[in-house]
Amino acid sequence: MTDDRTPIRVLVVEDDPVAADAHALYVDRVPGFVAVGKAHTGAQARRELERAPVDLLLLDLHLPDVHGLKLARSLRAAGHHADVIAVTSARDLAVVREGVSLGVVQYVLKPFTFATLRDRLVRYAEFRAAAGEASGQDEVDRALATLRAPGPAALPKGLSAPTLERVTGALREAAEGLTAAALAETAGISRITARRYLEHLVEAGRAARRPLYGQVGRPELVYRWVRGSGGPR
Repeated sequence: MTDDRTPIRVLVVEDDPVAADAHALYVDRVPGFVAVGKAHTGAQARRELERAPVDLLLLDLHLPDVHGLKLARSLRAAGHHADVIAVTSARDLAVVREGVSLGVVQYVLKPFTFATLRDRLVRYAEFRAAAGEASGQDEVDRALATLRAPGPAALPKGLSAPTLERVTGALREAAEGLTAAALAETAGISRITARRYLEHLVEAGRAARRPLYGQVGRPELVYRWVRGSGGPR
């Protein structure tokens, strides 16, 4: 999704004002998205939806006046068609199943990082961009697949998922790529550790490397994120 298109308008619904501010900042950092408002209760969310058009709700399920899914159900009944990314600390799969019928396209478990939310938003944008009449089952499957994060895979010994997420986030934000030294400074890890994570991403097909010439001695490697390769795994 490019910046010159009409941005996807997001309403952040979160009872904690500090968390709501942080989530709105996260949304605004993702190209193609804009946080158009914040609401701390279900009643405030309804008022915001009447005030201005919204494409997507970043919806905390545990609000002080109503459960998030009950709010989503009432919004559907009232004719609001905004999609929902649900934010919750609960791991109840029954809630997940119930949300599917109410326009919940993604779930984000608290606490989450910017990289996690960005991955969900990018996938949602790709899903919207693929909207239209499908020519066959394959196109339907591909459109739905953009919403699904790849399944977790076992990491090599010595690598951790939280550090991999930090490394992935830093690399995705570096348009010109990063050397192991630059990544080490950005992610707060050693240069050797940074190189291990970068090489793992290369082997997984989610990063590419090239030599950086023009310096004395052995050329340093620059690693670049491969667009369209998804999030960390």
